[in-house]
Amino acid sequence: MNLHQFRFVREAVRQNFNLTTAAKALFTSQPGVSKAIIELEDELGVEIFRRHGKRIRSLTEPGKRILSSIERILDEVETLKRVGKDFASQDQGNFVIATTHTQARYALPKVLTEFTKRFPKVRVSIQQGNPGQIAELLTHDRADIAIATEGIANTPGVLALPGYQWQHVVMVPLSHPLLNQATVTLEEIAKYPIITYDKAFAGRSKIDAAFAQRNITPDIILEAIDADVIKTYVETGMGIGIVAGHAYDSDRDRNLKVIQASHLFGNNVTHLGVKQGAYLRSFVYTFIELFSPTLTKKIVEQAMNNESDSYEI
Repeated sequence: MNLHQFRFVREAVRQNFNLTTAAKALFTSQPGVSKAIIELEDELGVEIFRRHGKRIRSLTEPGKRILSSIERILDEVETLKRVGKDFASQDQGNFVIATTHTQARYALPKVLTEFTKRFPKVRVSIQQGNPGQIAELLTHDRADIAIATEGIANTPGVLALPGYQWQHVVMVPLSHPLLNQATVTLEEIAKYPIITYDKAFAGRSKIDAAFAQRNITPDIILEAIDADVIKTYVETGMGIGIVAGHAYDSDRDRNLKVIQASHLFGNNVTHLGVKQGAYLRSFVYTFIELFSPTLTKKIVEQAMNNESDSYEI
């Protein structure tokens, strides 16, 4: 048996048992993938996949255990490669961050400015997506770090480290009637059309839960993944916005005012995710601490050794 066979099995599962797609992803031929898998099954003496004709359909019971072992082996191989690269070049390499627009736009600029000063030879790539896509990039070894508020903490195989807390704010045009309220309520907010995040982003679940708890059905007329888009439509007078507090910039958002809403929607935690069992290069630890000063290398290593899906500080 060999690593190529292991990679073929893993990719076949990742590509929903489509060997043609798996072959393309691995830059090889479909017959070669099929032959290698059959040879591995012959050597192990069990079928890894259930088949219908020449097509594979699902994993067999022993196949599920074999896949688990294959993933651990390939993870260790990637760790070996990273260890070698790390010791060969401590201050250079490629660093991929998977994150949402809000984090890339508002949380990362200061962090990455300082990071690139310290590691000018490290090439940083930001891959944006929704929380599910971000988690997939991390678990499939296409990103070193994942950063998001939603989703990461519930992803198997991902260690979610708490980065920072934040609260939602209500954003309104200048001279909006809500600005005359000493304290806004959900009932008052619900009188106006609302523009806020898509359900997968930026603590939207907290917003929905708050209204549901009071049996209020808000008039959400527009959903977006991008706080800048939300602010643009609030400026037009289409409705009021509910956005992350750190998305407000008093210098740039001069046509808008914010109303604090932590008493309505509570606190949110942005998590920084790393793949469990992954080897983190030295500059990755530095990035993590720049992002959240409480997450020192010692703390992160302790969390990784505990092998829990989430970690509280």
